[in-house]
Amino acid sequence: MITLKKEVKISGNGLMKNKPCDVVVKPSELGKIRYFVKGKEPFDANVDNVLSTQHCVVLGNKTSHAMLTEHLTAALAFCSIDSADIYMSEEEVPILDGSSKQWVEAFKKAGTTKSMFTKEKKYTVSEPVYYLNGKTSFVILPDDKLFISYAVNYEHPGLQKRFVNFDSKNKNEIIEARTFGFYHDLKKYQMLGFAQGANIDNTLGFMDDGTYSTELRSENEPIKHKILDLIGDLYLTGVSPLNLNCQILAKEAGHAVHVKVAKILKDKLIEL
Repeated sequence: MITLKKEVKISGNGLMKNKPCDVVVKPSELGKIRYFVKGKEPFDANVDNVLSTQHCVVLGNKTSHAMLTEHLTAALAFCSIDSADIYMSEEEVPILDGSSKQWVEAFKKAGTTKSMFTKEKKYTVSEPVYYLNGKTSFVILPDDKLFISYAVNYEHPGLQKRFVNFDSKNKNEIIEARTFGFYHDLKKYQMLGFAQGANIDNTLGFMDDGTYSTELRSENEPIKHKILDLIGDLYLTGVSPLNLNCQILAKEAGHAVHVKVAKILKDKLIEL
């Protein structure tokens, strides 16, 4: 079990509703991630508590919920934190810069109970996990080490039939990869009540002329963000995907598919 050495506080506005929210992440000895939203009944960061995957991941129970949890969850995975209590003043995790960068920096500054002598548990799958539906595919196979590859095919010149593999060299590029979307869809989503907090500082826009709304932080940044989302979503199995000795191959998937696969994966994990 690894937790924070001291609490972390971060404030910011949500991407969907644009409401300001204070988030305090506190050390815990319970061996799980719990959310406490607006003083209501807590719930665990568990795939069985996913309420929605429309536009973002929503976790919760009958009395409370937390929106846009995936970037925070991915940061916990990257920092090997598997035990913490998260207190939120509103129902949406702040979007910050659209990535996990500020969360990871804050957790590293606070420090964790992990030491050079802490040996993290490794897992694999008892049998291959498959999800196939049209152009979408998601496969997890047992292996002797972790390999993640994500392929996309967007209607954008720089993102047609492209893929990115995760490795130690591009880890920080994945952590800082920002959320994205087609700029021509922004007004439509805002009229429907979504993306109220989207701006050039937190969202990478795909422009109609084939460019981006701002300079990329690294090559294929949007695909790297898909890997970031995948890590955050599979973390909800209770085992960090970064601790899997598996091949994880995803093509044209998203939060809904990630969560469906996480529910299957949860029952096929075995400790090495």
